[in-house]
Amino acid sequence: MHISPQLINYALIGGGILILVYFIVVYNNLISLKNNVKKAWANIDVLLKQRHDELPKLIETCKQYMQYERETLEKITQARQAAMEARAKGDVIAMGQAESVLRGSLGNLFALAENYPQLKTNETFAHLQTRISGLENTIADRRELYNESVTLNNIRIEQFPDVLVAKIFAFKHFEPLEFSASELTDVDMNAHFKK
Repeated sequence: MHISPQLINYALIGGGILILVYFIVVYNNLISLKNNVKKAWANIDVLLKQRHDELPKLIETCKQYMQYERETLEKITQARQAAMEARAKGDVIAMGQAESVLRGSLGNLFALAENYPQLKTNETFAHLQTRISGLENTIADRRELYNESVTLNNIRIEQFPDVLVAKIFAFKHFEPLEFSASELTDVDMNAHFKK
């Protein structure tokens, strides 16, 4: 049986087209994953900015009542600044560390506020506490979505044969947004109320 050269050419062209289509599909899937990571990050970024904008108001409100808690208020200010700088640089790891300190300091502040009945009844403080707590919960939800998007992206750019396309087009690895282990544990409220 003789196979014509024309049939071989068609088979080669058909095989080449299939490979090209496959690479296009892989490329488009990787683009989709990359954009999902960016979208998830943008959602977190908006919430972090809103929370960071509320913190100076909270600190000013607390200063009126909490004369002896300057250290806690300064920690919040410093952590906020560090988080904003890391956010501006796009340094997810440094931002996660700064956010851990900030979240811990906010927890301490809200616990210490229990010692100041006038502060607790202040409408501005109550509003800011509710608003910041709401933002914290939303940030936690969005962080989970971001980290899942990062994981999916990172797995795909390392899997064969997607790794070939990822290397050719320089798709990058993204860092998950992680908080410290202490951030994931419950706050010891008793430590704040010891006499």
